[in-house]
Amino acid sequence: MSSGVKCRNCGSTDIEEDNARGDRVCTNCGSVLEDSLIVSEVQFEDAGHGAAAIGQFVSADSAGGATNYGYGKFQVGSGAESREVTIKKAKKEITHLCQQLQLTQHYIDTALNFFRMALIRHLTRGRKSTHIYAACVYITCRTEGTSHLLIDISDVQQICSYELGRTYLKLSNALCINIPSVGKYSSHKI
Repeated sequence: MSSGVKCRNCGSTDIEEDNARGDRVCTNCGSVLEDSLIVSEVQFEDAGHGAAAIGQFVSADSAGGATNYGYGKFQVGSGAESREVTIKKAKKEITHLCQQLQLTQHYIDTALNFFRMALIRHLTRGRKSTHIYAACVYITCRTEGTSHLLIDISDVQQICSYELGRTYLKLSNALCINIPSVGKYSSHKI
């Protein structure tokens, strides 16, 4: 169980190393010390003209191998998950946009949930963040029945309404969100 490593949080030497999961956890405080253990063995391959080593040496003290969550608090800069940083930034930007549109916390939470759905399905890749945030807020406005128009959101964000519309359509279709119709033709079939 113990691997001679000391916990950075509590100082305990009761460390459990699980090679199947690829992690190292302190059994005293539950802190994850490493979450992607790298095998420190050297492999050789015969390439026909002599043996060659495969891979590269990675020191146990090198940066990037440890994840430190510290006593239940999220510590930025010490192995913070990229997704969490992305969601934190999205929450800040969506909150700012919703406040400019005078929308309540309910709308912020709903838009952030749409963003999370898009992030999980990798719909944010290759698209501008501001367009994604604005599209999530617009989807929220449409599903909640507010009077906000696409152009209102594009004006606040200072982005092209056509690009925002394109992003909105891609997100709403990919997420299979049934958006209620708006406008004077909403009750008529054309």
